[in-house]
Amino acid sequence: MKKLIFFLLILFYTCFQAQRKKTDTIYIYEKVIVYDTIYLEKAINLTFKGLKFSAPQIAAIELNDLHLPIDFQDNQNLRKKSGSSFHYGIQAGIGFKKASWAEMLSQKNQQFGQNFGIWISKNIINPNFSLMFSAHIHHWNSTFDLDANKQETYLDGLYFSEDDQPLLFQRFNNKHFEYILQLKAVYEWKKIRPFAGILAGQNVYKMQFLVPENNVLNKLDDFKSSQINFGFSAGLQYRVLSRFFIDFEYQQFRIQNLSLKNSAFDFDIFKPNNTFAERKFLLGISYQIR
Repeated sequence: MKKLIFFLLILFYTCFQAQRKKTDTIYIYEKVIVYDTIYLEKAINLTFKGLKFSAPQIAAIELNDLHLPIDFQDNQNLRKKSGSSFHYGIQAGIGFKKASWAEMLSQKNQQFGQNFGIWISKNIINPNFSLMFSAHIHHWNSTFDLDANKQETYLDGLYFSEDDQPLLFQRFNNKHFEYILQLKAVYEWKKIRPFAGILAGQNVYKMQFLVPENNVLNKLDDFKSSQINFGFSAGLQYRVLSRFFIDFEYQQFRIQNLSLKNSAFDFDIFKPNNTFAERKFLLGISYQIR
């Protein structure tokens, strides 16, 4: 009996231990495979006979954040097609000038100078065609110097005004400022922009005389040019960067009656009705601000 009871206890304990819940750690590994399908569409010409399709009606269009890469050429085309905004910028350069009236006074045929200008343009008629208006100031260096106090010159001597007031020549050279307004038509083809235009300009030459003051010839006074000259221009621009251009330009003016005046004296050392030609070759760089 004792052995039977002991055997039943051992059997009961073993079964009890087998029925107890134990905490196990379970590891789950998931393998995800993503498949992507690419569809290639090819247009097929189909002829439908006797079939009519109604045009689709769009109820609403909603555009959310759309970010597409637009290269420089596309951006330029979009700005051209808009046609509603102006473009403006600045220009600076150098050049050479040749005036026929100065050839007898100097052996140097070409006069060197610098220039600075501002411009504004707008597309018209065609996206590649535009009108440009600009204003420039030029500074031209002297190629000769006539100074009666240092040496004999072509213009030495005593002159008289229309009311017989004496004027004594002192000095003159062709160093001067020039102011130009320009209107030109520009056509853009790829990176090249040929143009042609009309000009209105003023050369500010200065000549000095001794003039009478209190009946004594002792006052130094200036006689300046003030007439407006007209001409034309032609050339081209080449786009080197998105906003930078290199400019090559030829300008020609017709100067009618080169005249130096002083408001206090009725006198002009040059004969009236003389016509002179003035030609310029300019090289510059332009920057488009907008």
